[in-house]
Amino acid sequence: MSETLVKVEGVSKKFCKSLKKSLIYGMQDIGREVTGRRHGGNGELRHDEFWAVKDVSFELKRGDCLGLLGRNGAGKTTLLRILNGLIKPDAGRIEMRGNVGALIALGAGFNPILTGRENIYVNASVLGISKKNIDAKIDEIIDFAEIGEFIDMPVQSYSSGMQVRLGFAVATSLKPDILILDEVLAVGDAQFRSKCYRRISELQKKAAVIFVSHSMDHIARICSLTLVLSRGEAALLGSVSEGVEAYEQIGSTGVAEDPTFLTLSEPISQFSVDFQDVIIESGNPVEFKIQVFSKARLEPVRIKIFFYNQSGAFAADGIILSDESCIELREGVSIWNLRINTLPLKRGTYKLAFNIFDPHGEIIVWSYKQHEVKVIGSHPGAIADCQLKLTAFTKI
Repeated sequence: MSETLVKVEGVSKKFCKSLKKSLIYGMQDIGREVTGRRHGGNGELRHDEFWAVKDVSFELKRGDCLGLLGRNGAGKTTLLRILNGLIKPDAGRIEMRGNVGALIALGAGFNPILTGRENIYVNASVLGISKKNIDAKIDEIIDFAEIGEFIDMPVQSYSSGMQVRLGFAVATSLKPDILILDEVLAVGDAQFRSKCYRRISELQKKAAVIFVSHSMDHIARICSLTLVLSRGEAALLGSVSEGVEAYEQIGSTGVAEDPTFLTLSEPISQFSVDFQDVIIESGNPVEFKIQVFSKARLEPVRIKIFFYNQSGAFAADGIILSDESCIELREGVSIWNLRINTLPLKRGTYKLAFNIFDPHGEIIVWSYKQHEVKVIGSHPGAIADCQLKLTAFTKI
């Protein structure tokens, strides 16, 4: 279990924004390689170039599951493609020991005009699996993907969910030593995601897994450590809780932000929440007061509240679906006393996020993890993940 399967040392990859210059630079790099010089020159950026991945290092042992986090454009997919051998790094060194199974794009590796069955054989043979071994596994792959009646149809006729099912089944049924997954659980129904969780857990005992997701719930559920990328660089390599916290502090620009930010859109200009109690016994009610200042009258509005545990994973939500007779956002100050009749969460500390939606579903208030409550005691119905309903409220 202590065997190192993945070793990445100072890996970097740069791209060019201009297609014409990219072709020129590519020819120059090929010339350098032919003459025995270093690929990518001296490592400095040329005009219109940028670092997609820069100086990233980590190691994975058998049994590790690395959660790769970062905003869109942070370099996650580029790093996965480098690890899978699809593109060559400009600098750094990579060691991969054992068979690699990868699913880093929807339908990746599938020929759309071939049937699902034919694509299974093609993908497996690329991984070096003999036809005899594929024959022994093909029924298991088809059963896991749950597309038996469509297996002999061309893949181009498959839905995105069917392609993910087949791709995941092929990548995991061949028992790879290293498994690379990029946002594969974002597509598909809840039942299939549960099957994927169980399969990943089984494989993780004898393999190293690299898993990319924007869902902190998925990361917290299956990963043992995290690597957070920001603008192509490693912002943090550490535990799941540290990684989730660092990820939440990185804004859309890739720069660290205050994780307890407040976003207001017109016509809202002020938002605040006051709690009657910040220490709640599990199963007891929660009461708080919301105050909003609006420049215009707007109705009806919808309030949604999210609860997150200490690891940053989503734990529960509470929602008010309102009509004209209940929540009205009027011009000036609106004050609502809200109550959750029971809070069936396990003992622990939870951060809260408040959203207010306008009649068109647009978010006009985003109060993200600005508030914290502590749940004590125990309750027979207490669960870690649940759906709550705000069942009563009173306007002042």
